[in-house]
Amino acid sequence: MLSVGQALVAIFVSSAIIYATRILPFVVFSSGNPPKIVRFVEKYSPALIMAVLVVYCFKDVHFETAGSVVPFAAGVVSTAVLQLTLKNTMVSIFSSTALYMILSRLM
Repeated sequence: MLSVGQALVAIFVSSAIIYATRILPFVVFSSGNPPKIVRFVEKYSPALIMAVLVVYCFKDVHFETAGSVVPFAAGVVSTAVLQLTLKNTMVSIFSSTALYMILSRLM
């Protein structure tokens, strides 16, 4: 158990670290144009993160049984269709998650 003083020190140190990590990019890149590597990462990281998430989501799918594949496939397809048509990330994610949860419980 922490004493009140130790807890306050921990909160202060955590706050200072979070503040420093939030302000660091603004200090480092305040001169104007960011380096080429930062622009490259900024351009391609969203697609890379999505690809990693798709692979991670499908790592436990057993493709031998339809009851396991259908909810995953429906979730992925509905996410893609909703995102391409509505272009609203929150609607795509929440709707597809709800569809997946319903199908996974029914199958």
